[in-house]
Amino acid sequence: MKTSILIAEDDSAVSELCRIAFEARGHRVVVTHDGLECVKAYKEALKDSPEPFGAVVLDYRMPRVDGLEAAKEILKMNKGQRIIFASAYVKETLLDSVTHLEHIVELIQKPFEPKILVNLVEDISTTKELEEINRLATGMDPSKPDSTQINELLEMLKKIQKVGI
Repeated sequence: MKTSILIAEDDSAVSELCRIAFEARGHRVVVTHDGLECVKAYKEALKDSPEPFGAVVLDYRMPRVDGLEAAKEILKMNKGQRIIFASAYVKETLLDSVTHLEHIVELIQKPFEPKILVNLVEDISTTKELEEINRLATGMDPSKPDSTQINELLEMLKKIQKVGI
């Protein structure tokens, strides 16, 4: 299934490799270099379609506006948007997504091969399973999730993704 992908990554070499990998598989790619540019690109794309991107890939740590803040803004515009964080800090990223987004996002651990990210995006079977994880996570107290709960959620994500964490 070919789709449009929005990437926010401050390392231009990484974003270029990802763009090439997605385009080689027939996807349309929009690359931004920080969270602020990403949110602007998302707002602009919403003018043409209520579901402008099959996935938004966010670097967790970026200048100006980080991935978490960009995800908050995007989810305000479209609660159902598929978000994938690319992060070297997967446990911290998962904890922040539960605490601040009240939404479980997908994670891929840096460094990764671009083709692994493409495979993750193309595997839409994870979306239904992710919805179930989000339902389970709603029972958690987002102001103070404990490490056991975070570890359980991380293990569930690892099982459904088959890659990257």
